[in-house]
Amino acid sequence: MNVRRLIPATAVTGAVALGLVTLSACGGSSSAADKGTDGKLDVVASFYPMQYLAEQIGGGHVAVQTLTKPGVEPHDLELKPRQIGELADADVLLYLKGIQPAVDEAIAQAGVKHTIDAATLTTLEAHGTGAGEGHAHEGEEAHGEEHAAEESHEGHDHGSEAGNDPHIWLDPVKYAEVAKGVGAAFAKADPDHAADYEKNTATLIEKLGALDTQFETGLKNTATKTFITTHSAFGYLAERYHLDQEGISGMDPESEPSPARVKELQDVAKAEKVTTVFFETLASDKTAKTLAQDTGLKTDVLDPLEGITDASQGDDYIEVMQSNLAALKKALGAK
Repeated sequence: MNVRRLIPATAVTGAVALGLVTLSACGGSSSAADKGTDGKLDVVASFYPMQYLAEQIGGGHVAVQTLTKPGVEPHDLELKPRQIGELADADVLLYLKGIQPAVDEAIAQAGVKHTIDAATLTTLEAHGTGAGEGHAHEGEEAHGEEHAAEESHEGHDHGSEAGNDPHIWLDPVKYAEVAKGVGAAFAKADPDHAADYEKNTATLIEKLGALDTQFETGLKNTATKTFITTHSAFGYLAERYHLDQEGISGMDPESEPSPARVKELQDVAKAEKVTTVFFETLASDKTAKTLAQDTGLKTDVLDPLEGITDASQGDDYIEVMQSNLAALKKALGAK
């Protein structure tokens, strides 16, 4: 099975200039009492799923900036020394450890008091890329960390040290758990507006609950439970809704699968009545189209929601996830 290792820094050099918005607007120290001149809590989010949480929960009390520019693959981001230095001016840093190695290192150096690692706000698990592994730990979420220690799958070496899958935002239930923790952290950083943060968090959790219900209902009865994707980012989604994710070549959406893996996927497609090969908006669709052509399958978009661009099938997290649901229902033959 062709999988990828941790992205080395040398592989991502040069992506920074386009990948980072200037952080000069961040004023004051890490103390909420010294918020910027506009009186808002300065929040720096690592990439879109964290930005969305910050905006939804913070509302009008926060000024949110994101490290990853729309259209840039988050894994490919590296920071310049000046930009790393500017992180220390933020009131709150919100990130997800295991997605962006360069960001993880920079945030560790920044020393901001209110630093929130979303990976600590829910239970991470290890997910493979093969048949049956999409929901291997169904009903065992409380023991996810134990499983992760025992099952460090190669396909997730860009995740945490234990081999855990960091794509927690693609499961609305886990994303809601993270939202709850972020809301509590915002309230601690800016107690004057704690009630508003609590209210906004409750509203967001309600939205995510409704989204979870849509997925649960929409994918309950399908002709097949298996989907093939270029990016093995959907392990939590597959587990939550009792599906099987088949990744073409592990975590790297643009890496070439081995001939053996292609043959394996052809066999899976035939046996499981797979109709569609999914690709994503931030990476090339070449691999998906080649496999689809060789197997007589269709292609469609399944968005891992690492960023929102003009090509995204929606304007925000909720809309793109609903588009993903529609694509899955069609591909899986929902009844």
